[in-house]
Amino acid sequence: METTNKIPRWNLDSIFSSLDSVEYKKALEDYKSKIKCLDALLKTADNFSCGKDFAQWLRDYLENQNEMLALSRTINAYSYIVYSTDTTNTNALNNISEVEKISLDTKQVDLKFSSVLAKNKDRLEEFFALYPNFADYKFLLNETIESTKHQMSAAEENLASDLNRTGGNAWSMLHEQIISNLKDAGGKTFNELRNDAYSPEPNLRKESWQKEKNLLNQNEIAIASALNNLKGQTVTLNKRRNYKSALERALISSRLSQKSLDALISAIEDSLPMWRDYFKAKAILLQKTNSTASKTAGTKNHPGIAFYDLFAPLVNPEKNNNAESILEKNWTFDEAKNYVLKEYASFSQDMHDFAKSAFENQWIDAEVRPGKVGGAYDEDFPLGHQSRILSNFTGAFSDIITLAHELGHAYHFYCMKGLPAAFFDYPMTLAETASTFAETIVKQDMIKQCDGFDKIKIIDLDLQDASQVLVDILCRFYFERSVFENRENSELNAEDFCRLMKEAQKKTYGDGLNDETDSAGNFCERHEYMWAVKSHYYSTDLDFYNFPYAFGQLFAAGLYQQSKKVGADFAAAYKKLLSQTGSLSCEELCQKAGFDITQKDFWKSGIEMYAAEVKIFTDAVNSFCEK
Repeated sequence: METTNKIPRWNLDSIFSSLDSVEYKKALEDYKSKIKCLDALLKTADNFSCGKDFAQWLRDYLENQNEMLALSRTINAYSYIVYSTDTTNTNALNNISEVEKISLDTKQVDLKFSSVLAKNKDRLEEFFALYPNFADYKFLLNETIESTKHQMSAAEENLASDLNRTGGNAWSMLHEQIISNLKDAGGKTFNELRNDAYSPEPNLRKESWQKEKNLLNQNEIAIASALNNLKGQTVTLNKRRNYKSALERALISSRLSQKSLDALISAIEDSLPMWRDYFKAKAILLQKTNSTASKTAGTKNHPGIAFYDLFAPLVNPEKNNNAESILEKNWTFDEAKNYVLKEYASFSQDMHDFAKSAFENQWIDAEVRPGKVGGAYDEDFPLGHQSRILSNFTGAFSDIITLAHELGHAYHFYCMKGLPAAFFDYPMTLAETASTFAETIVKQDMIKQCDGFDKIKIIDLDLQDASQVLVDILCRFYFERSVFENRENSELNAEDFCRLMKEAQKKTYGDGLNDETDSAGNFCERHEYMWAVKSHYYSTDLDFYNFPYAFGQLFAAGLYQQSKKVGADFAAAYKKLLSQTGSLSCEELCQKAGFDITQKDFWKSGIEMYAAEVKIFTDAVNSFCEK
């Protein structure tokens, strides 16, 4: 099949043609009107003469609420994706500000509704009896009632939301604007420097890592101010909302119990020696094949890997690299597309057909360009039930994994087609299930297909990704927990954040990272500025957006193992599972899948898949070293 290297930009016309279009402006007006409609209904909710009156009122409210949610989520998603591909666009920035103002009214409506619901909670059973088609709302309505325990007064919540536009959200956008517009002396963007971590050129990896850290150091005052003030705002509001901690708030929003989180964290901590063995083995192989710019990493006295080599591609120690290898070649976007479609089809024709439609309908923006945010994401649009995917495609095999991951997110949303918009709000923990499962399909199938050194390389690719989602995520969890603990008592600056990041890296990576120090006792080849890189730290709504990734990784591993046992019939069960992620707690959903996530053994079973790969990898390195 003939392929091209044309990297696509998305087409947004089926959503809105532009921010100035008649359709978009009408949607904004419809959004405002629907909020007024809900507010009018709330004004009639002071006195219900009987339970039936309440039941009819609640039915009308939920139906109108779903129409409002569809508009709200579509408009908010559209506003962000337009901005994210051109972060200096004044029109896009002004539009986001306008949408945020409108969203303040939705929050007030939500607060009033939760109060009405809590006041009439004893009438819910009659509501479900009269309107059994609303039975799936039971979990959501009870969750809304529970949320009233963590609400300030209506006036205070209104003020907090209003101030957030020029507070937390403004600091978050400052961080995005700084990072997306950083360039080195040669004009290379910050995101391009980050992508060099996957380069086969050892010196380039190290040089780009040094440039990255230097750029962050030069901007550390502004970035640290953003993080300090964001976390300070969260600490203040959490106290007023009666949360014991930011972690408690994150657990509630994740629909996860502390017991399940403790089991997850404990299982990952138990696996750390295994991951350090992998890092050391990779460091040895890189040193033996002259594939690192570090003079000490992978040696007897300093066995750990250099931070800038964590994503280094491996070089075959016995022969030259095979240019035809799927892991070595520079992929065109068309080739990446066809590969993902093939892998999706190996599990489910439905997944394949969905992904094919996403490519054909130009739902993906993969071009790397200045002003565009880094990384990758999926945004979903209830109106028209469609999605858009942003990535930064460079032709590396890892970009194919990213593509499969984000399409997995979009497939998750597709599985919810036909449901009311209220059920699209699944928690962060379950939000990573479909994306990670899609990755697992691609990588596990490739491990089976490959042999020789290609097999070792794909295992390395899987392990480096899994170690990021488990080891590095644990590092981020420790870091964020310590930031909140310290921010309770004092202001934090760049030096504080660097210190806390160093401590977190030592606790998780340990001697798996190079431990050579300079004359001042600082580790030479680590990354104390990772706090300035990860955008999730800079969101007022995504505190502890780290452990959900680990949850998704190991939950997906468990689902994958089950799919191998069940066979082709599992695809339908999997689709149904995804459709229910917005209406159950994590524990309830996992019980439906046959898992008890409150026990450490479940999480260890997911890690076992990676433990087997670590053994294959370390045995291969030891075999090479013995020759």
